[in-house]
Parts: sequence; C-alpha cells; structure tokens
Amino acid sequence: MSPKDDLQKIIQGEVLDDHETLSAYSHDASIFEIKPKVVVFPKNANDITQLVRFINQHPKDNLSITVHSAGTDMTGGAINDSIILDIKKYLNSLIKVSEQSTIVQPGMLYRDFEAETLKQNLLLPTYPASREICTIGGMVATNAGGELELTYGPINKYLKKLKVVLADGYEYTFQAINQNELNKKITQQSFEGKIYSEIYELIKENEELIKKAKPQTSKNSTGYDLWEVWDGKTFDLSKLIIGSQGTLGIITEAEFSLIKPQPHQVLLVISLTDLSQLDQIVKTVLEFGPEAFECYDDQTLKLAQSHAWDISANFKHSNRISAFLNLFLEKLLKNPPSLTLLANFTSGSKKEALQQAQMAKNALSLFNLKVKIKETSASQEKYWLIRHKSFGLLMKYSGTDKKASSFIDDIIVKPEYLPQFLPKLNQLIEPYKDKMVYTLAGHIGDGNFHIIPLMDLSKEDVREIIPELMEKVFKLVFEYKGSMSAEHNDGLIRGAYLPLMYGNEVYQLFKKVKEIFDPNNIFNPHKKVDATFGYSFNHLAKN
Repeated sequence: MSPKDDLQKIIQGEVLDDHETLSAYSHDASIFEIKPKVVVFPKNANDITQLVRFINQHPKDNLSITVHSAGTDMTGGAINDSIILDIKKYLNSLIKVSEQSTIVQPGMLYRDFEAETLKQNLLLPTYPASREICTIGGMVATNAGGELELTYGPINKYLKKLKVVLADGYEYTFQAINQNELNKKITQQSFEGKIYSEIYELIKENEELIKKAKPQTSKNSTGYDLWEVWDGKTFDLSKLIIGSQGTLGIITEAEFSLIKPQPHQVLLVISLTDLSQLDQIVKTVLEFGPEAFECYDDQTLKLAQSHAWDISANFKHSNRISAFLNLFLEKLLKNPPSLTLLANFTSGSKKEALQQAQMAKNALSLFNLKVKIKETSASQEKYWLIRHKSFGLLMKYSGTDKKASSFIDDIIVKPEYLPQFLPKLNQLIEPYKDKMVYTLAGHIGDGNFHIIPLMDLSKEDVREIIPELMEKVFKLVFEYKGSMSAEHNDGLIRGAYLPLMYGNEVYQLFKKVKEIFDPNNIFNPHKKVDATFGYSFNHLAKN
C-alpha cells in the first residue's frame, strides 16, 4: 500500500504516486530500473526532517529514502523501491554569493549556479562534463569532478560546510573543527555526539590501514573518504558526506569557496592515429601546465556528426553553427584520428596562454603528430561542443534497441601506465565488439576514461556481458593501481566490487561507517557498501 496519504499530512510539498510519476522516477542515467512506492517533493528542510521521523516511527513499513535531483546518476544511485525525494523542484536557490563563499541549496542546477557566480567573476571549478544538466547536490553526493580538476583539484577542496539531515531526523552542520571542538562534540550525549565519537575512534584505531587504502590516482569517488576526515589538526565529517550518494544523510545546503577564472585561453588540438606513444605525449603536454587536458575517440566524432543539429540547438545562430560543425566533421571523418586530445592553456594574458600552447606544440614536434593551435573562442568552440555533449547524445539517441550502458564508464589509472594499460584494455573489450559499440572520452591528463557502450539489454546474452566484462576490466585497473571510478561513484553498479578494490579489512570499515550514520538503513539502501550482485543485476533495465 502506498504511504502517500500519510505522508501528505506531514509534508508541505507534494507527494505523488500516480503511474506517470512513478514510471518517470524508476530511472536515472544508469542501466537499472526500479519502481518506487511514492515520490516526495519537499518544500524545505523541515519536510525532510519530518519524513525521516515518520520513517523512524513506522519501522514495520520498511521504508527508505533515495534522493533524486537531476537524474544524471550513472550508477543507479538515484532510484529505489521505496520513497524517492526530489529536491530539484523547490530546494534550488542560491542563498548567497561573495568572494569569501557561496551558499546554495542542493537542487540548483550547476548551469544556473555558474551563471550567477560568473556575474561576480567567480567559479566553482570542479564541474563535470554534464554541467548543463546536473545539480550541485548531485555533484557533492557523487564526489563529481571534471576537466578543471587537473589544475584545481577535487570538490572537497572547495566545500567549506554542509547542512545534512541525519538518521535521527534532525539537521546538523558539518565543517572542519579543531581538537578542542572535536572533544566537545565527542562528549555530547546525543546522536551527533555518538557519530563524532565512533568515527574518531574508528579512524584512530585504523590509522595506518586507512592511510594505505587511499587510492594513489589523482581522483577517486569509491567507498567513503575516511582518509580525508582527520589530518591530526582538523576533523571534518563533511568529507564523509561527499561521495556518499545519500547513504549517510540528506544534504540540505552547501557552502563553497570559489576561484576567479582565467580570462584568456588557447586550445592545443592533438590528433593521434595510434596510441603507442600516448604516455610520452601526455607527459610532454603536462609539463607546460594546461588547465584542462581532455580527449575523445573517433566513435564520438561519428556520433557528433549524426547529431550536429542537436549539439548546436541551444545557440542563438543554431542553424549556422550546425552547418559549420557538420562541414568540419565531414572533412575530419574522411581520415578520422583514433584519439583527439584537447589541451587548454589559460592565463591572465592572452600572450602568455599562447606562449604556453606554442611551447607545448614545439615540444610535440618530436612525435609524428598533427597539432593545431586554436586562439579564438569561435575556433575552439566546436571541439568543446563535441567533448561536452558526447554523453548527452549517447543517452538521447541510444535508439529503440540499444541503450547507453554505463558499467566501465569511469576508470582511472596514472597516465604513466597508459601505453601498457590501454592495449590490454582494448584486448579485453575486443571479443565483445559484435554485441556492443562504444565511445571513449575523458580526462586524459588524469588517465581517467569514460567508456560507454551501446547495448541491446533486451537480449540475455548481451546482459550477461556486463558482470563478466566489468570484473575483467576492474581487475586490470587494480593491477595498475587505479580506481574503478574517478568521478561517477559506486551506486548499484560498482558497490559490490568494493572488497575487490580495497580488500575486506577496509571494506568492513566502510560498512561500519554506514552503520554508525544509518543504523536502520533508511538512507539509499542497496548502494555502495550495501550493494549486492544479486539485487543489482535483478534490476537491470531490459530496454
């Protein structure tokens, strides 16, 4: 029986359980499908606290909450068979912007947030490629990253404070505190005090194990970031909420520091016909300090050509841009590069940015490469359009028989391993190419690749590929000391592989974190440490 009527009595926002709504919220951007009982649209943080308390008061109903914002989660992290909490409809305001900080609600779209911060020449630089369609809350919950992370670092570097509703139904603020403040928290006879006390004890008792467990890649969004909480001087529980995918609590507000973006940029476009010297090429370019260093393959170019009109649809002169992009791609695809690299050099002066790009180009003359410098925004735009729109096009135009299937979509290894790693990766994928086609794009400067196959999930033999290929790819990634997810997180798809990545001892610490924060498992069950192969693959979408 749906809890709609009971919930509507305590919720100021809407509570819906009609067929159309439940069907819409049965999906995110993943390969899974789970139909919820009800969808709640909270008006404010009080609605969320009331909802959590209601669940606590009705334990026999076995209710749980999964937060949904923009629905761009690629891991199944935003779907659930109980209560879906849509925060995008009402909790979407920018509360404050200043040079010191900005305060924002989690349901605000990043594109709207950025439009406002840029009015003051300020930027949150850890946006993902899905910047046009994702929300701030989703970015924090998944520990999302993107092209500028190469220079500016991860999102937790900019997060100053979080407001979070915890499992007792109260809202708390998490931020960095010193030892004296920590001691006071620990002595509190409350749920908050219990969390501080038990997490501190967990970290102190397992300090060396946690330290060794930290992935050595430049970014990682798997597990819980225990290694970021305590540095011997400050203790910050917001570091556990980042990347927790709503499994520890529900974010209601976030405060960030921002940067002033560089005003001038020059793009270096590198076309590769083979990957044998990729590591040396990447290493050479990185020596000159690009702000971003991205890539996409020939399949991405073909996809872009098929839908050039859609890529340019939101621009003022869309017909002209579409025609220009189509002409550019048509010429390029007569002899397409295997991989296109985009190195973006920025500076306070155009002359300096151009110098950096030119020096990098000169250094690349040692290799047999096609290298171009693009100085103007107009000449750069088509390359960035292809890179930024690639995933959105895959999702939109998968076709009636094939679905964009994210399961090896976010692997990362150090760039130095790429010449050995990429050929082995291709060898693993090669036997499956008759049942799927895939695009490759990503952050080459970090060694982070997004591989998203198009597959007909209605066929059982195709569905069987997923766990089989995942395990092979992840074992290869771990062999090269990488992470199975740099930015997209665990969710339903990768949670069950956490013991394989970290070992059982560290995995048990992750499970303990979940138990401390969420003893009754009411927050986003079956994700991350609560994920199982059986449950996840029983909910694969079939179309």
